[in-house]
Amino acid sequence: MSHLNERKENNCLNCNAVIHGKYCHICGQENLEPAESAWHLVTHFFNDITHFDGKFFSTLKLLIFKPGFLSTEYKLGRRSSYLNPVRMYVFTSAIFFFVFFSINHFELDSSNVKFNGRQMSEINKMDSAKFSQFTKEIKGKPMSRDEFSKYVDTISKKPGFSFAPGNYKSKAEYDSLLKAGVKKHNWLERTLVYKQIEIREKYKNDGRKVLSVFLGILVHSFPQMLFISLPLFALILKLLYIRRKDFYYTNHAIFSIHLYVFIFIFFLIIMGLSSVKNYLHWNWINILLVIGTIYLFYYEYKAMRNFYMQRRAKTILKYIILNTLLLFLMILLFAVFAFFSIFKI
Repeated sequence: MSHLNERKENNCLNCNAVIHGKYCHICGQENLEPAESAWHLVTHFFNDITHFDGKFFSTLKLLIFKPGFLSTEYKLGRRSSYLNPVRMYVFTSAIFFFVFFSINHFELDSSNVKFNGRQMSEINKMDSAKFSQFTKEIKGKPMSRDEFSKYVDTISKKPGFSFAPGNYKSKAEYDSLLKAGVKKHNWLERTLVYKQIEIREKYKNDGRKVLSVFLGILVHSFPQMLFISLPLFALILKLLYIRRKDFYYTNHAIFSIHLYVFIFIFFLIIMGLSSVKNYLHWNWINILLVIGTIYLFYYEYKAMRNFYMQRRAKTILKYIILNTLLLFLMILLFAVFAFFSIFKI
């Protein structure tokens, strides 16, 4: 509640409606004097942050430990005490992908290529005798540093990235084959061949570089992939519970959002535990990771049972069908995004 003085006039400054009481019954704006001090602006900001944090953490606690509860509350209309599910999805997904992309880097580096179990950093530190013996084991005869460098280039920069029929050096060569009728490709085949030629010319047949760029584009499309999968996941739920006339599509969508938010939070915790384990070498954390994974699968089942209120056997059957269809859906979306990622290289 604001500490500004209440206006004597009874017209709303926002919508100009006549006010009866302290708040406008049309738009809900409080009838206060518009002039405010800098101190009030600061205190109002911190009050909003505190209010958001309090509602966020209370909602988070219920989301994690009471599967399906928030979705039920939303369906029954009890919503003001909890953070809006859409806002919660946006907030948690933004945090998750920020952390995910900060920790994980999807790039292929030729320095990570191992030769006979040795990385390039180790090989470069070898003295002449060890280096000569090492290269002899690889090629059958000793190599100089320059020869080995060229050998590494042939290994790390082989084309190895082909997604279209044929292997053409240039567009001119391919066009001449099409014109002569030697190749009879449809529109999709021609499009893929042209793109393959363009990529090979752009990256000079460096297959590892092409693959690195491709993986980077594909992985950074995961937020869009999950966002698209959400309404489709809700649609699957709608079909599974089509006989439940008291559940509308929006109810299934809210349930899906809450489930996705929980998954984001779950994997944030998993990434945190994994980082601690790798840094401190606490192997007992593996036990927590296993328990957490079991809880993830249990959570989805329990959320379905609590929200849809069906018998255990029926819930288990629908749980299996739901996750089977979800697996096919994610494979399909992955294939579609992988296809379009090629055209972004």
